[in-house]
Amino acid sequence: MNSAAVMAAAVAVATKPFGISWTGFGLNRALRLFLWRLLFAGRRDVALQNRQVLLNQPMKEEHIEVEGRVMTVLPGTMFRVELDNKHLVLATICGKMRKRWVRLTVGDRVKMEMSPYDLEKARITWRLK
Repeated sequence: MNSAAVMAAAVAVATKPFGISWTGFGLNRALRLFLWRLLFAGRRDVALQNRQVLLNQPMKEEHIEVEGRVMTVLPGTMFRVELDNKHLVLATICGKMRKRWVRLTVGDRVKMEMSPYDLEKARITWRLK
């Protein structure tokens, strides 16, 4: 075992019981990534489970995709959209739709993304026919 592997193992063993992140030891992102690859080379299942902890990055939350019908056009590219289950949400158009100047009017069917944390707001990602 070379010295880098010994150092990586020592850091991993020292930090695991105390819940200390590798950033507490002053290791930058490149070194943490190197140590992660060194420790878990060939063990992809273990590496994928521990990657978020070792790199100290939060996992992204999945969006909820829903469809609805535009009920009201509000100022500032905001829309009141009724979902298929009769709930009303406040929606705005996504950046690509703004860039392409996609026009939405009352009655248009749209596909939206909603955050699981706030079910009253949505982002319109597609105009359906």
